[in-house]
Amino acid sequence: MANRKETGRRGSGRSLGRRPEAGTAAWRETLPVELNGIYEADVIGLSHEGEGVGRVEGYTLFIHGALPGERVRVRVSELKKQYGRADLLRVLEASPDRIAPACPIYERCGGCQLQHMSYDAQLHWKRQMVVDQLERIGKLRVAAADGEEQGVVVHPTLGMQDAWRYRNKVQVPIGEQEGGLVGGFYMRESHTIVEMEQCLLQHEASDATVGRVKAIARELGVTGYDPVRHEGLLRHVVVKHAAATGETMVVLVLNGDTLPREAEWVARLREAVPGLVSLCLNVNPERTSQVFGETTRVLWGREVLYDAIGTTRFAISARSFYQVNPVQTEALYATALRYAGLTGRESVVDAYCGIGTISLFLAPHAREVYGVELVPEAVDDARANAELNGIRNVRFACGKAEEVLPAWREQGGACDVVVVDPPRKGCDSRLLETIHALRPPRVVYVSCNPATLARDLRVLEDGGYRTVEVQPVDMFPWTAHVECVIGLQRIET
Repeated sequence: MANRKETGRRGSGRSLGRRPEAGTAAWRETLPVELNGIYEADVIGLSHEGEGVGRVEGYTLFIHGALPGERVRVRVSELKKQYGRADLLRVLEASPDRIAPACPIYERCGGCQLQHMSYDAQLHWKRQMVVDQLERIGKLRVAAADGEEQGVVVHPTLGMQDAWRYRNKVQVPIGEQEGGLVGGFYMRESHTIVEMEQCLLQHEASDATVGRVKAIARELGVTGYDPVRHEGLLRHVVVKHAAATGETMVVLVLNGDTLPREAEWVARLREAVPGLVSLCLNVNPERTSQVFGETTRVLWGREVLYDAIGTTRFAISARSFYQVNPVQTEALYATALRYAGLTGRESVVDAYCGIGTISLFLAPHAREVYGVELVPEAVDDARANAELNGIRNVRFACGKAEEVLPAWREQGGACDVVVVDPPRKGCDSRLLETIHALRPPRVVYVSCNPATLARDLRVLEDGGYRTVEVQPVDMFPWTAHVECVIGLQRIET
């Protein structure tokens, strides 16, 4: 094609003799690449989303599937002033960390980002990603690996002995393609569903259950959801499988409030799914990318399934948040317990407490734990879980932590340790102000986003805390995500 140029040398230039298209921004003329052009790029790193960071004559291209140290041939798919994106065509010089993906649909599915990278290399990169964010955004000095330089200690990432089949929950979008129902994960940067028979990150029981739900839906003539037309009935299949008990919950998310031939669905799934204890229907009639709607009802069985972290049992309802990797959750919470430094005499505040997982894990080692959560259903679950385990030294309050905790403090509440486990957007700024006002000697921060973590640590450091150590935990192998536990101490007198 006339608008492509391929060269065998480094830093190939733009196609010669090609005039800018009408309306093209003038800055494009200064770039060393053009849209749809084919070039060779040197890959110098990975982005926080796991894309290769390539360079062509100094211009940055983000390349899905490329690894640091590689030389690759790419086709430019998007251009901006400072960077662009490109599709990987061929690896010319491969990294020693490159491996063959185990999943047969990895190249099309958007669920994983790093199956082409060895597991040891993933663990190393995830630690370095945390270090980079702490230094760049948090302006923190990280201690050298040899221990000669003072600073924040960032430990090697805690990995898994078996990094497959670790997820206890799967949410599978259901749609229609060529007149038939399909279910799988979305293609990368798309809402096109890639039909999936199995996912190597999910428990085998979840795979089998999703397959059976799809088969029943086809047999009973249930239509998949079309988000463009906002038509079709079955939007998602959600399966929760408890590793400790073997129990399974199935949630059918509908674009409507009625499941045709409901009794037949119940009978077929009870027969087909070993360990099934709950079949729920969730109603989501909105034009939204959110999985769940506001209304959930039980079609058969219990409202909850039971699982355990260590010796602590949890009742988990259809919409409850619960960590998806049970093996690494124990490692995560054990680290939080160690950083909390509990002796049995401390009063602990657990902000963003959810269904009480961290609160109840810490309670046997503290004098008392006070959990705060915004979602009323989660607070109800937390209280039920405390009762389930016979734990009496915990209390839970519903509301925003930045509003609840000042009032609690005015009523005489003491605080020796604050634990925060916020969503990806990090802590609310008012909560950080509240922590400064409470002045606990220790803060434990559990994070799923190194960027917002680094931002919040900077605020806490400026308010009199010192970040002591960071433990990255690989909760999501083969993806670009990493969880961290951080221990902070108050240094201001």
